[in-house]
Amino acid sequence: MTFHNPHILWLLVLLVPMAAYYVYRAMQGGATIDISSVEGFRRAPRTFRYWLRHAPFVLRMAAVAAIVVALARPQDAEELSRTNTEGIDIVMAVDVSGSMLAQDFKPDRLTAAKEVAGSFIADRYGDRIGLVVFAGESFTQSPLTTDQATLQTMLARIRSGVIEDGTAIGMGLATAINRLRESDAKSKVVILLTDGDNNRGSITPLTAADIAAEQGIRVYTIGVGTRGKAPYPAVDMFGNRSYVMQEVTIDEKTLREIASRTGGRYFRATDKTTLREIYDEINRLEKSRVEVTDTTVYHELFAVWVLAAFALLMLEFLTEKLLLKRIP
Repeated sequence: MTFHNPHILWLLVLLVPMAAYYVYRAMQGGATIDISSVEGFRRAPRTFRYWLRHAPFVLRMAAVAAIVVALARPQDAEELSRTNTEGIDIVMAVDVSGSMLAQDFKPDRLTAAKEVAGSFIADRYGDRIGLVVFAGESFTQSPLTTDQATLQTMLARIRSGVIEDGTAIGMGLATAINRLRESDAKSKVVILLTDGDNNRGSITPLTAADIAAEQGIRVYTIGVGTRGKAPYPAVDMFGNRSYVMQEVTIDEKTLREIASRTGGRYFRATDKTTLREIYDEINRLEKSRVEVTDTTVYHELFAVWVLAAFALLMLEFLTEKLLLKRIP
């Protein structure tokens, strides 16, 4: 509770001289009667009227205090906050081809990509995010949603080997674009992460990039892989997995062109640390617009205190006239 005129509360100090004057009058005594002895009065039992003799004055003091509080205009302040979020729709397209199990990232490229992507999702509160995975084909792992718990669960379920192997970058980008086709967000973004060259699919990466540009979708491309050679997984004729050192080949020219045509940027991640830095950079580049409007609504409470003062005065009157009758 707040007061519109808090300075009026200083009038409460008037209660002090009122109380002092009452005590002074009580000590002076009232009307006198000449009697031979007061011994009988001393032995007389004290009824409830004796204990209530000061009640009228206490009630009057309380009424005065209530009137002073009412004059100070007590108010109940209600804080209202309205948040207007202009979010960004983001689709993360993740390569899940067999080469994403290469161990130049610890423990491997795909696991590192999922961990960093999970941190990125956690930082994008209020944005709608979708997940697309691709290898030789592509499919939607999660449609656009603001449910971060669901997104994190679906991200954790991403595995390599669940679809035909290969690297269909164009198909992965096209599927991500299709997720954003019906979006009415003012900002639409695709983050495409891959570690190889486009070698599968019926849509070329640059064709998909032109479609994204027509749809007003920015594409940030990330090439994942160390420079030089890396341990890639290999399976022998008996089905046993081993790792062989192979040259890392990423079609950086195509990834740069995709980013250039759509107004995005290309990044190269050579380890988990740089991959995290890349996602942090994208996070800074694509900031959601949040407007917070704070409003304070005041509810007047003086009427309650006026009614309380009136009730106290009425109670004083009834107590004095009905319970505490005095000798004239």
